[in-house]
Amino acid sequence: MIKEQELDHLFRHQYGKMVSILTRIFGLSHIETIEDAVQDTFLNASLKWRKEIPENPEAWLTKAAKNRAIDLLRKIKTEHSRILNLSTGPSSIAFNQLFLEHEIEDSQLRMIFTACHPKLKPQDQIAFALKTIAGFSGKEIASALLLKESTVKKRLARARKTIKEKNLVFQLPKDKTFADRLHRVHEVIYLIFNEGFHSNQKEFLIRKDLCGEAIRLSKLILKKESYRTGSGYALFALLCFHASRLESKISEKGKIIDLKNQNRTLWFKPLIQLGKHALSKSEAYPEVSSYYFEAAIAQEHLDAKTFEETDWKKILVLYQNLNLLQETPFTSLNLAIVLLQLNENKKAIKILNSINPKDLEQRSYLYYGSKAEYHKNINEIPEAINCIEMALSMVNNAFEKKYFEEKKSMLKNKQSS
Repeated sequence: MIKEQELDHLFRHQYGKMVSILTRIFGLSHIETIEDAVQDTFLNASLKWRKEIPENPEAWLTKAAKNRAIDLLRKIKTEHSRILNLSTGPSSIAFNQLFLEHEIEDSQLRMIFTACHPKLKPQDQIAFALKTIAGFSGKEIASALLLKESTVKKRLARARKTIKEKNLVFQLPKDKTFADRLHRVHEVIYLIFNEGFHSNQKEFLIRKDLCGEAIRLSKLILKKESYRTGSGYALFALLCFHASRLESKISEKGKIIDLKNQNRTLWFKPLIQLGKHALSKSEAYPEVSSYYFEAAIAQEHLDAKTFEETDWKKILVLYQNLNLLQETPFTSLNLAIVLLQLNENKKAIKILNSINPKDLEQRSYLYYGSKAEYHKNINEIPEAINCIEMALSMVNNAFEKKYFEEKKSMLKNKQSS
């Protein structure tokens, strides 16, 4: 019997591969049918595997998805002869070769760059990429992009319509649009990782399968020499640094452990070294990206032997540089948090007051959590409690809710003492 969590992990690992291979075989015009076929395959697997799991689940899923896609395409009477030729005869040899590892990787690269095609609207590209590459649901895409589900639904429908109307080709870019498309690809990988590292889902805070998928896709890009950039190496470094701390973020009892109280011996050193090597490689390229500053900040935290030894002044400079390069509500919020660590409370509150919490969408509770920290720093405990209560009214994740409840309890104890 397969557990739901195991099937979900397999789904994440296989979804993008299966959609990519089948799209290469049947064409982009059938993307919706292909996605339906893959979804049907997983639904079928979840029912059939209740009693017994096949010896090679991945091979079973790939074969089942391929057969399901052929069945669906036959039903709508499209490209009938092409399908028959692919299924039997000499061309079936080439067909089967598409399922070899290097061909699967090529298909996935085609898919991720096609999803970031310039003929698709920029806001549609990322939603479509998250759907086809990582198998995100509409709700998950909405969470990752800080949007309403209805908006995501419209974007996905518009992307599919554009693909058909513009007759987009499933291939790797070789023109002047490459740099912009690669930038989008990096952004998609970053968003996939973020949803894994700090999920907005109610039941999970960490989703290791998504973190692993993002790292795998990042490596896939770097394997191709002509696709290597400073941004790509810096992004890979950032993902390695964050992933190295996954085991220390949640206690055995299911409680969030903040950076200050994490067991640093649990941080995975091989990933840290891999990240440092990648960050060093990124410095050989002329461009400096937001990923570089984020990775450098993450490395500072990892290099500190204890939380008290953290070089907050250096981190402040890095955040200031990041904010100059890419000012967003989140970079401003993080800048304020660092200032609070340095007890620069007046500077911190000035930045916090400049942020509109609504701009943080589903993460707006983080704003109130930071503001509570400010009030605690200047010994305004009732105001700090009010801010925690605001955060609690907005937070969705059960782990984070528990974390804020404990913060509130500690503040109340401080108030009464």
